[in-house]
Amino acid sequence: MSFRARAGGVGCAALMLVVGAMASVLPVTIARAAASATSATTTTTTTTSTTTASTITTSTASGTAPAPVAATGHMRLAFGSVHGRFPFALTREAIEVQGTVVPYVAGQRVRVVFYSDGREFAARTAVVGPHGKGTGVFRATVSSAPVGRVRAIASHVATPQLEELQSGTEDMTVLSPPYLTIGASGAAVWVLQRTLAALHYAVPQSGYFDEATADAVVAFRKLTNLPRVGYADVSVFHALKRGEGAFHVRYPRQGSHVEADLTYQVLAEIEPGGRVRDIYPTSSGKPSTPTVLGQFSVYEKTPGENSEEMLDANYFIRGYAIHGYPEVPTYAASHGCLRVPNLDAASIYGWVQVGTPVDVYYASYGS
Repeated sequence: MSFRARAGGVGCAALMLVVGAMASVLPVTIARAAASATSATTTTTTTTSTTTASTITTSTASGTAPAPVAATGHMRLAFGSVHGRFPFALTREAIEVQGTVVPYVAGQRVRVVFYSDGREFAARTAVVGPHGKGTGVFRATVSSAPVGRVRAIASHVATPQLEELQSGTEDMTVLSPPYLTIGASGAAVWVLQRTLAALHYAVPQSGYFDEATADAVVAFRKLTNLPRVGYADVSVFHALKRGEGAFHVRYPRQGSHVEADLTYQVLAEIEPGGRVRDIYPTSSGKPSTPTVLGQFSVYEKTPGENSEEMLDANYFIRGYAIHGYPEVPTYAASHGCLRVPNLDAASIYGWVQVGTPVDVYYASYGS
């Protein structure tokens, strides 16, 4: 009994000691555990933050590049192989347009649409090629076009490299193969007169083919070495389309003056700076009574018609004058004067003044 008591007492005491020891150790252990947990949390958070930051940085660095901005530019269009301010073509002739695009971007294409009197009749897609200095060029052709007013418009659909572009419109007149003589009228006469006028021939612009128009056609034929007749056929229109028939001024620094080219049998009024004012057909002296060659000046003017049927005469040496006459052959046929058609006499008389220089020469041989 005493043994059990001692044993029980020892057990209780020991238990109390253990409990006391645990009580003193537990706070430290909990504190260490808490500290360890806090440290782990902090490490995890830091790692997560680092990972997130790394992910964000990586995403920004390796993301898709921004889309390119389309270049701005402009486009122009013109009919090719035509001359003058009134372009034209004949039926069954190919029509070409030429255009430029600035800036040039490789691989771009342009759509060209052709209209006749407002109705679309053809469309072409053209590749833009390099032309240098940042300019691209393109061409489009149709084999023929209907009679009437033809218009062309070019457009470029927007691409990532080049914005949407559209050219201005270009117009030309398409004619049936013409044969025009006195009494004719219509679009072909209108084109003929205005094209001749742009080349400085003295011609009315009425749309009616009259005697004055025939005289202008004769003068044009002379300067283009065509048969010297007073009607306009395909050969005349082809020469006009090629830009032929210009008068070449020999004395551009002489100020206002008259030049008579006896090789071609034409007479031209020249303004300061060598600008051609008007071109007329003339008939100079025949071989037995040739016109004198050289540089002269008008010394006398007589208005109206004299007994020799000379109309509005401008005398430049002795009895030689520039004057109107009822008959002006296409060759040298006068008595030495420079004949011009009566229809042109008043205009020349009003422009030429006393003192105006008159140069008479052969283009082939000089004066």
